[in-house]
Amino acid sequence: MAQQRYRFGLVALFVLLHISAFAAFFTPFAWWMVGLAAFTYSIRMWAVTAGYHRYFSHRSYKLGRVPQFLLAFLAQTSAQKGVLWWVAQHRHHHRHSDHEEDNHSPHQRGFWWSHVGWILSNEFDEYDPKSVADLTRYPELVFLDKHHWIPPVVFALALTLVFGVPGLVWGFLVSTVVLYHCTFAINSIAHLAGTRRFDTPDGSRNNWWLALVTFGEGWHNNHHYYMSSCRCGYRWWELDLTYVGIWVLSLFGIASGLRPFRVRHPERVRQ
Repeated sequence: MAQQRYRFGLVALFVLLHISAFAAFFTPFAWWMVGLAAFTYSIRMWAVTAGYHRYFSHRSYKLGRVPQFLLAFLAQTSAQKGVLWWVAQHRHHHRHSDHEEDNHSPHQRGFWWSHVGWILSNEFDEYDPKSVADLTRYPELVFLDKHHWIPPVVFALALTLVFGVPGLVWGFLVSTVVLYHCTFAINSIAHLAGTRRFDTPDGSRNNWWLALVTFGEGWHNNHHYYMSSCRCGYRWWELDLTYVGIWVLSLFGIASGLRPFRVRHPERVRQ
């Protein structure tokens, strides 16, 4: 097992972001600020799930080059590093899920490591470009990945210019911290708590409340069973807002080639 080393600058920035979010308690309160935080959380969560995850990582539907760039830019406003880095790490996770080589398995290195420790470590700063060769042929994506700090800075500045200090505090700081931990919970909690409909060779689990806050990603056992589908909700009642958004884009001709969820052995599905 590799030594867990942390970059002081990144850890300090991560801690500072969390501390700065407490500025919400010292900002004169108004309900529109909560609405702004919910909105900026929602659009970026959807961009991470529909973009980073289902589009870029798993190619579960198709986009034109301009929508592809815009989705990558919006996803990177989440401040979760660059699109190529994110995809490379996620594809590696699926190849080794919950086994020794998995970058963020709670079964291998514990909850803290899977939730946030692996991101703050310098152990995974680099990635194999060959694992994202389908994306590196787009120079605009390579540029975004190399300068991954640009989208979140632009997003934060825009919120500040339009809404003032409350825009920065609620629209960026608060919503980003919440977005972090809801996203990270898929790596940690969704491999520890919940139910298993499919007998996958990992610890992935379906968790309904995680599905609510992550717009469908909480149906994680479903996803690990058939990862190339653009939807994670298998049953009709498994709410998957990410898929709903992708489906709406398809109605306008922006998204196409939506790959459905397939059950290879229905007789083995747990009710």
